[in-house]
Amino acid sequence: MGKSVKTVSVGTRQSALAQTQTRWVMDRLREFQPDWEWRMEKILTKGDRILDVTLSKIGGKGLFIKEIERALLEGRIDLAVHSMKDLPAEMPEGLVVAAVTPREDPRDCLISRTGAGLDELPAGSVVGTSSLRRQAQILARRPDLEVKPVRGNVDTRLRKLEEGRFDAVVLARAGLSRLGLEDQITEVLSFDKMLPAVGQGALAVQCRGEDASVLRLIRKINDPHAEKAVRAERAFLHAFEGGCHLPVAAYAQVEGEKVCLDGLVASPDGRRVLRDREEGNDAEAVGRRLAEKLLRLGAEEILSAVRAEVER
Repeated sequence: MGKSVKTVSVGTRQSALAQTQTRWVMDRLREFQPDWEWRMEKILTKGDRILDVTLSKIGGKGLFIKEIERALLEGRIDLAVHSMKDLPAEMPEGLVVAAVTPREDPRDCLISRTGAGLDELPAGSVVGTSSLRRQAQILARRPDLEVKPVRGNVDTRLRKLEEGRFDAVVLARAGLSRLGLEDQITEVLSFDKMLPAVGQGALAVQCRGEDASVLRLIRKINDPHAEKAVRAERAFLHAFEGGCHLPVAAYAQVEGEKVCLDGLVASPDGRRVLRDREEGNDAEAVGRRLAEKLLRLGAEEILSAVRAEVER
Protein backbone atom coordinates (compact mmCIF):
# COMPACT_ATOMS: atom_id res chain seq x y z
CA MET A 1 0.00 0.00 0.00
CA GLY A 2 1.27 3.50 -0.89
CA LYS A 3 1.55 6.08 1.84
CA SER A 4 -1.34 8.54 2.14
CA VAL A 5 -0.67 12.03 0.77
CA LYS A 6 -1.36 14.97 3.06
CA THR A 7 -3.73 17.49 1.44
CA VAL A 8 -3.23 21.09 2.48
CA SER A 9 -5.98 23.68 1.91
CA VAL A 10 -4.81 27.27 1.60
CA GLY A 11 -7.41 30.00 2.17
CA THR A 12 -7.43 33.28 0.29
CA ARG A 13 -9.67 36.11 -0.87
CA GLN A 14 -11.22 35.73 -4.33
CA SER A 15 -9.53 38.64 -6.12
CA ALA A 16 -6.97 38.06 -8.87
CA LEU A 17 -4.31 39.72 -6.72
CA ALA A 18 -5.06 37.54 -3.68
CA GLN A 19 -4.95 34.40 -5.83
CA THR A 20 -1.65 35.48 -7.44
CA GLN A 21 -0.12 36.09 -3.99
CA THR A 22 -1.41 32.77 -2.68
CA ARG A 23 -0.07 30.82 -5.66
CA TRP A 24 3.36 32.40 -5.01
CA VAL A 25 3.29 31.21 -1.37
CA MET A 26 2.07 27.74 -2.39
CA ASP A 27 4.92 27.44 -4.91
CA ARG A 28 7.47 28.34 -2.19
CA LEU A 29 6.01 25.82 0.26
CA ARG A 30 5.77 23.13 -2.41
CA GLU A 31 9.55 23.36 -2.86
CA PHE A 32 9.92 22.13 0.75
CA GLN A 33 7.02 19.63 0.62
CA PRO A 34 6.60 18.38 -2.96
CA ASP A 35 4.81 15.23 -1.71
CA TRP A 36 1.90 17.12 -0.17
CA GLU A 37 -1.13 17.97 -2.28
CA TRP A 38 -1.77 21.74 -2.29
CA ARG A 39 -5.26 23.14 -2.84
CA MET A 40 -6.42 26.77 -2.97
CA GLU A 41 -9.68 27.60 -1.19
CA LYS A 42 -11.24 30.90 -2.35
CA ILE A 43 -13.33 32.59 0.37
CA LEU A 44 -15.64 35.60 0.00
CA THR A 45 -15.03 38.20 2.72
CA LYS A 46 -17.27 41.01 3.98
CA GLY A 47 -14.92 43.64 2.54
CA ASP A 48 -15.23 42.05 -0.92
CA ARG A 49 -19.00 41.63 -0.64
CA ILE A 50 -19.87 45.26 0.25
CA LEU A 51 -18.50 47.45 -2.51
CA ASP A 52 -20.77 50.50 -2.38
CA VAL A 53 -19.53 51.86 0.98
CA THR A 54 -16.09 53.17 1.93
CA LEU A 55 -14.06 50.78 4.09
CA SER A 56 -14.01 53.06 7.11
CA LYS A 57 -17.83 53.28 7.02
CA ILE A 58 -18.37 49.49 6.97
CA GLY A 59 -16.81 49.46 10.43
CA GLY A 60 -15.21 46.61 12.30
CA LYS A 61 -11.72 45.22 12.02
CA GLY A 62 -10.56 42.49 9.70
CA LEU A 63 -12.97 43.23 6.83
CA PHE A 64 -10.89 41.17 4.39
CA ILE A 65 -9.87 38.35 6.70
CA LYS A 66 -12.56 37.45 9.28
CA GLU A 67 -14.24 34.77 7.19
CA ILE A 68 -10.85 33.29 6.28
CA GLU A 69 -9.77 33.21 9.93
CA ARG A 70 -13.04 31.51 10.87
CA ALA A 71 -12.38 28.80 8.26
CA LEU A 72 -8.91 28.36 9.77
CA LEU A 73 -10.18 28.10 13.34
CA GLU A 74 -12.87 25.62 12.27
CA GLY A 75 -10.31 23.46 10.44
CA ARG A 76 -11.84 23.93 6.97
CA ILE A 77 -8.47 25.24 5.75
CA ASP A 78 -4.92 24.58 7.00
CA LEU A 79 -3.31 27.94 6.37
CA ALA A 80 -4.19 31.35 4.97
CA VAL A 81 -2.39 33.98 2.93
CA HIS A 82 -3.24 37.63 3.61
CA SER A 83 -1.90 40.99 2.54
CA MET A 84 -0.19 42.00 5.77
CA LYS A 85 -1.83 45.42 5.63
CA ASP A 86 -5.28 43.78 5.94
CA LEU A 87 -4.42 42.17 9.31
CA PRO A 88 -5.77 44.09 12.31
CA ALA A 89 -3.36 44.71 15.19
CA GLU A 90 -4.96 41.91 17.23
CA MET A 91 -5.42 38.31 16.16
CA PRO A 92 -7.94 35.66 17.31
CA GLU A 93 -6.65 33.29 19.98
CA GLY A 94 -5.29 30.07 18.50
CA LEU A 95 -3.97 31.67 15.29
CA VAL A 96 -0.42 32.80 14.55
CA VAL A 97 1.40 34.51 11.70
CA ALA A 98 4.01 31.84 11.00
CA ALA A 99 5.76 33.76 8.22
CA VAL A 100 6.15 37.24 6.80
CA THR A 101 7.29 36.98 3.19
CA PRO A 102 10.08 39.06 1.63
CA ARG A 103 8.65 42.52 1.12
CA GLU A 104 7.85 44.01 -2.26
CA ASP A 105 8.27 47.78 -2.70
CA PRO A 106 5.90 49.13 0.00
CA ARG A 107 5.32 52.52 -1.63
CA ASP A 108 2.04 53.77 -3.03
CA CYS A 109 1.81 54.99 -6.58
CA LEU A 110 -0.35 57.35 -8.59
CA ILE A 111 -1.88 56.44 -11.92
CA SER A 112 -3.30 59.39 -13.82
CA ARG A 113 -5.11 59.57 -17.16
CA THR A 114 -2.93 62.38 -18.48
CA GLY A 115 0.44 61.26 -17.14
CA ALA A 116 0.54 64.10 -14.58
CA GLY A 117 2.16 63.30 -11.22
CA LEU A 118 0.66 64.25 -7.85
CA ASP A 119 2.21 67.72 -7.83
CA GLU A 120 1.30 68.39 -11.49
CA LEU A 121 -2.41 67.45 -11.37
CA PRO A 122 -4.55 70.51 -12.16
CA ALA A 123 -6.48 72.04 -9.24
CA GLY A 124 -9.89 70.38 -8.81
CA SER A 125 -8.71 67.03 -10.22
CA VAL A 126 -10.56 64.05 -8.75
CA VAL A 127 -8.36 61.38 -7.14
CA GLY A 128 -9.85 57.98 -6.27
CA THR A 129 -9.01 56.14 -3.05
CA SER A 130 -11.07 54.56 -0.27
CA SER A 131 -8.20 54.82 2.20
CA LEU A 132 -8.38 57.60 4.82
CA ARG A 133 -4.59 57.26 5.16
CA ARG A 134 -4.05 58.06 1.47
CA GLN A 135 -6.78 60.72 1.44
CA ALA A 136 -5.21 62.57 4.40
CA GLN A 137 -1.75 62.62 2.86
CA ILE A 138 -2.99 63.66 -0.60
CA LEU A 139 -5.01 66.58 0.85
CA ALA A 140 -2.16 67.61 3.17
CA ARG A 141 0.03 68.09 0.10
CA ARG A 142 -2.66 69.16 -2.38
CA PRO A 143 -5.70 70.66 -0.58
CA ASP A 144 -6.91 71.89 -3.98
CA LEU A 145 -7.63 68.32 -5.18
CA GLU A 146 -10.86 66.41 -4.63
CA VAL A 147 -10.62 62.90 -3.18
CA LYS A 148 -13.49 60.50 -3.87
CA PRO A 149 -13.94 56.88 -2.77
CA VAL A 150 -13.25 54.08 -5.23
CA ARG A 151 -13.76 50.42 -4.30
CA GLY A 152 -13.25 47.11 -6.06
CA ASN A 153 -10.22 45.14 -7.16
CA VAL A 154 -7.29 46.62 -9.07
CA ASP A 155 -8.84 45.96 -12.52
CA THR A 156 -12.12 47.61 -11.46
CA ARG A 157 -10.33 50.71 -10.20
CA LEU A 158 -8.25 51.02 -13.37
CA ARG A 159 -11.39 50.62 -15.48
CA LYS A 160 -13.14 53.42 -13.54
CA LEU A 161 -10.11 55.63 -14.16
CA GLU A 162 -10.20 54.82 -17.88
CA GLU A 163 -13.93 55.59 -18.02
CA GLY A 164 -13.15 59.11 -16.81
CA ARG A 165 -14.77 58.88 -13.38
CA PHE A 166 -11.45 59.92 -11.84
CA ASP A 167 -8.45 61.90 -13.03
CA ALA A 168 -6.12 59.68 -11.00
CA VAL A 169 -6.17 56.77 -8.56
CA VAL A 170 -3.69 55.76 -5.85
CA LEU A 171 -2.77 52.08 -5.47
CA ALA A 172 -0.08 50.01 -3.77
CA ARG A 173 2.90 49.42 -6.04
CA ALA A 174 3.31 45.87 -4.67
CA GLY A 175 -0.11 44.80 -5.98
CA LEU A 176 0.48 46.27 -9.43
CA SER A 177 3.90 44.61 -9.54
CA ARG A 178 2.48 41.18 -8.60
CA LEU A 179 -0.19 41.54 -11.31
CA GLY A 180 2.36 42.62 -13.94
CA LEU A 181 0.79 46.10 -14.26
CA GLU A 182 3.79 48.27 -13.39
CA ASP A 183 3.67 49.87 -16.84
CA GLN A 184 0.45 51.62 -15.76
CA ILE A 185 2.22 53.62 -13.02
CA THR A 186 2.54 57.39 -13.54
CA GLU A 187 4.47 58.17 -10.33
CA VAL A 188 5.82 56.08 -7.48
CA LEU A 189 5.12 58.25 -4.43
CA SER A 190 8.18 58.82 -2.24
CA PHE A 191 7.93 58.22 1.51
CA ASP A 192 8.09 62.03 1.92
CA LYS A 193 4.88 62.38 -0.06
CA MET A 194 3.07 59.33 1.30
CA LEU A 195 3.87 56.87 4.06
CA PRO A 196 2.40 53.42 3.35
CA ALA A 197 -0.05 51.32 5.33
CA VAL A 198 1.35 49.19 8.12
CA GLY A 199 2.77 46.01 6.56
CA GLN A 200 2.20 47.15 2.97
CA GLY A 201 4.12 45.05 0.44
CA ALA A 202 4.47 42.00 2.72
CA LEU A 203 2.29 38.88 2.91
CA ALA A 204 1.27 37.19 6.15
CA VAL A 205 1.01 33.40 6.19
CA GLN A 206 -1.28 32.40 9.04
CA CYS A 207 -2.06 29.01 10.60
CA ARG A 208 -3.29 27.42 13.83
CA GLY A 209 -0.71 27.63 16.60
CA GLU A 210 -1.22 23.97 17.49
CA ASP A 211 -0.65 22.70 13.93
CA ALA A 212 3.06 21.89 14.47
CA SER A 213 3.89 20.34 11.07
CA VAL A 214 2.29 23.17 9.06
CA LEU A 215 3.77 25.82 11.37
CA ARG A 216 7.27 24.33 10.98
CA LEU A 217 6.94 24.29 7.22
CA ILE A 218 5.66 27.88 6.93
CA ARG A 219 8.51 29.21 9.11
CA LYS A 220 10.90 28.15 6.34
CA ILE A 221 9.67 30.95 4.06
CA ASN A 222 9.80 33.65 6.78
CA ASP A 223 11.94 36.70 6.01
CA PRO A 224 13.51 37.87 9.32
CA HIS A 225 14.12 41.43 8.07
CA ALA A 226 10.54 41.88 6.83
CA GLU A 227 9.20 40.26 10.00
CA LYS A 228 11.15 42.67 12.24
CA ALA A 229 10.05 45.72 10.24
CA VAL A 230 6.42 44.62 10.31
CA ARG A 231 6.60 43.92 14.07
CA ALA A 232 7.63 47.55 14.66
CA GLU A 233 4.89 48.90 12.38
CA ARG A 234 2.19 46.71 13.93
CA ALA A 235 3.22 47.68 17.48
CA PHE A 236 2.78 51.31 16.40
CA LEU A 237 -0.71 50.59 15.01
CA HIS A 238 -1.64 48.46 18.02
CA ALA A 239 -1.03 51.40 20.37
CA PHE A 240 -3.93 53.23 18.71
CA GLU A 241 -6.19 50.15 19.04
CA GLY A 242 -6.22 50.42 15.30
CA GLY A 243 -8.09 48.74 12.56
CA CYS A 244 -6.40 48.98 9.18
CA HIS A 245 -8.74 51.74 8.01
CA LEU A 246 -7.70 54.57 10.29
CA PRO A 247 -5.55 57.42 8.88
CA VAL A 248 -2.42 55.82 10.37
CA ALA A 249 0.74 55.10 8.34
CA ALA A 250 4.12 53.60 9.18
CA TYR A 251 7.24 52.29 7.51
CA ALA A 252 10.20 50.61 9.21
CA GLN A 253 13.63 49.97 7.77
CA VAL A 254 15.94 47.38 9.30
CA GLU A 255 19.72 47.84 9.18
CA GLY A 256 21.55 45.09 11.06
CA GLU A 257 19.96 45.00 14.51
CA LYS A 258 18.57 48.53 14.29
CA VAL A 259 14.99 49.41 13.32
CA CYS A 260 14.22 52.91 12.06
CA LEU A 261 10.48 53.63 12.05
CA ASP A 262 8.60 56.55 10.48
CA GLY A 263 5.00 56.94 11.60
CA LEU A 264 2.09 59.26 10.88
CA VAL A 265 -1.40 60.02 12.13
CA ALA A 266 -3.45 62.58 10.18
CA SER A 267 -6.93 64.03 10.02
CA PRO A 268 -8.82 62.81 6.91
CA ASP A 269 -9.01 66.39 5.56
CA GLY A 270 -5.20 66.62 5.70
CA ARG A 271 -5.21 69.72 7.90
CA ARG A 272 -3.47 68.05 10.84
CA VAL A 273 -0.54 65.75 10.17
CA LEU A 274 1.53 64.30 13.02
CA ARG A 275 4.68 62.59 11.83
CA ASP A 276 7.84 61.53 13.61
CA ARG A 277 10.63 58.93 13.68
CA GLU A 278 12.00 56.54 16.29
CA GLU A 279 14.80 53.99 16.23
CA GLY A 280 16.24 51.20 18.37
CA ASN A 281 16.96 47.47 18.46
CA ASP A 282 13.68 46.20 19.94
CA ALA A 283 11.07 46.36 17.15
CA GLU A 284 7.97 46.40 19.37
CA ALA A 285 9.48 48.94 21.78
CA VAL A 286 10.32 51.26 18.86
CA GLY A 287 6.70 51.04 17.62
CA ARG A 288 5.29 51.77 21.08
CA ARG A 289 7.66 54.69 21.72
CA LEU A 290 6.78 56.33 18.40
CA ALA A 291 3.06 55.91 19.09
CA GLU A 292 3.50 57.50 22.54
CA LYS A 293 5.27 60.47 20.90
CA LEU A 294 2.35 61.03 18.53
CA LEU A 295 -0.22 60.50 21.28
CA ARG A 296 1.47 63.30 23.25
CA LEU A 297 1.16 65.51 20.15
CA GLY A 298 -2.61 64.87 19.88
CA ALA A 299 -3.05 61.66 17.86
CA GLU A 300 -5.87 60.38 20.09
CA GLU A 301 -7.90 63.53 19.50
CA ILE A 302 -7.60 63.05 15.72
CA LEU A 303 -8.47 59.33 15.83
CA SER A 304 -11.39 59.81 18.24
CA ALA A 305 -12.91 62.29 15.79
CA VAL A 306 -12.44 59.76 12.95
CA ARG A 307 -14.07 56.95 14.98
CA ALA A 308 -17.01 59.21 15.93
CA GLU A 309 -17.51 60.13 12.26
CA VAL A 310 -17.43 56.46 11.22
CA GLU A 311 -20.01 55.50 13.86
CA ARG A 312 -22.43 58.21 12.74
